[in-house]
Amino acid sequence: MKRNTALTRISVTNAEFYGYHGVREEERNLGGRYQVDIDVWCETVKAVVSDDISDSVNYEELLFIANEVMTGEPCELIETLAYDIGSGVMDRFSQVRQATIRVRKLSVPIQAIFDYVETEITITREG
Repeated sequence: MKRNTALTRISVTNAEFYGYHGVREEERNLGGRYQVDIDVWCETVKAVVSDDISDSVNYEELLFIANEVMTGEPCELIETLAYDIGSGVMDRFSQVRQATIRVRKLSVPIQAIFDYVETEITITREG
């Protein structure tokens, strides 16, 4: 009997970074707080059998990818940050079939009261 491939979700939630992103000059000069969520769906049968991190998606490396993007070259849009993190995850881990990235900007310099602004992107591997 042929079994269907089971996908496992691995999540990193509310990873916080300080970055210099934004459309406005003061955002790029002063910086601000951001949170990132990373959800990946991957095949983990090999990892479950071997119980070896090298056969799975190491969440420490997920955080490293997010840190590189969030503390790296400034972007105007949080959509760009989310896409760059997702692309980095897909490039690094061939076993990831889908990645959903959420980026929250916690301090937005506008005249309104709210918790944050958030974008979400999902990238799916073809085939």
